Amino acid sequence: MTKSIKELEEILKYNFKEKTLLHRALTHKSFDNNKNNEKLEFLGDRVLGLIIAKKLLEKYPEEKEGIIDKKFANLVNKKTCVKIAKKLGLKNFLYLGSSNKNLERSADKIISDSLEAIVGAIYLDGGLKLSEKFILNFWESFLDKSIVTLIDSKTKL
Repeated sequence: MTKSIKELEEILKYNFKEKTLLHRALTHKSFDNNKNNEKLEFLGDRVLGLIIAKKLLEKYPEEKEGIIDKKFANLVNKKTCVKIAKKLGLKNFLYLGSSNKNLERSADKIISDSLEAIVGAIYLDGGLKLSEKFILNFWESFLDKSIVTLIDSKTKL
């Protein structure tokens, strides 16, 4: 980790009451096999999905479920989480074991999982409303551009 928790809180626009939750969200299993971000990432993935699903239903009330499902898949995935994590500079705040210090081979998965862990930590620290505020703040531009990807003229993804 090269930067402070306080700096990250400013970037996240969220101040943790329980700083240990943020510390845990930033801890990869290579750093601490027992006290790491895996369970927070599991929780954060579910919270993220719930908030994005709710927002899509609000934003596209007339859209068919299949189209909303495709938009959801474009918003709640590793690729989008990586873009947001990179924008936040998350890699500068992670606690990594020596095997992952350079963050080369598995960098995208690690920072994506860490972002989901932060969502889980915010949920535990501040509840659903503050989690929603955080998610909508950082996923807003992706929501505004949420589209259905065309693979070819006959297939939609």
